[in-house]
Amino acid sequence: MKSGLIKTFRDLLVWQKAFDLCVEIYRLSGEFPRHELYGLSSELRKTSRSVVCNIAEGHKRRSTREYIHFLRIAAGSEAELESQILLSERLGYIQNETAEGIRRRLAEIERMLAALIRSLTSRLAGPPQPPIP
Repeated sequence: MKSGLIKTFRDLLVWQKAFDLCVEIYRLSGEFPRHELYGLSSELRKTSRSVVCNIAEGHKRRSTREYIHFLRIAAGSEAELESQILLSERLGYIQNETAEGIRRRLAEIERMLAALIRSLTSRLAGPPQPPIP
């Protein structure tokens, strides 16, 4: 992004990071055992898409309150995805190092979502009012 302006959801760094992670989740889950095709593999894919799609959908909403609502849903999906990664690791479907790398990326996405929510929430509150004399 050259101008520094956020014109579409694709310009949001948090969306870009979530999208890249979603692509990685698709690749990793494709290596899961066949019996997980409609189980954990499918859930990982759905949940990783949920993070990306809720950020995008929220950005397209007409109100800041709706945007915040969808960002909170994305944050909830991020936590769900972390739980699924922990389960995948425990079941031996992904290596510990891979799982740790994903958890670090999820933590970064979580921090970015929280910062964006705080920023948007402060916009709703408006500028600070001067004290009444």
